[in-house]
Amino acid sequence: MVTTGFDTHQAVKALTEAGFSETQAEAVVSTMRDAIGSYLATKSDFENELQIVKSDLQAELKDLELRLTLRLGGMMIAVGGLVVALVKLLP
Repeated sequence: MVTTGFDTHQAVKALTEAGFSETQAEAVVSTMRDAIGSYLATKSDFENELQIVKSDLQAELKDLELRLTLRLGGMMIAVGGLVVALVKLLP
């Protein structure tokens, strides 16, 4: 159960002062607490999502590293071939 800053005692008190019976007020407040709590994210929810984002980012970075390594290797081979061709063509 998620604990919130919702003061249930104060809410029951306000509802009973407005004319609700104590049973009705407690039922309304309990329903409100459950509804509010079901939409709140907890620290563990954020930690789980952060872990998922981190793992996705690490996978993307590894993929990027591979692509950059291949591209750099291709450029080095091309430059090497160009240097060899220039050495053979120039006197």
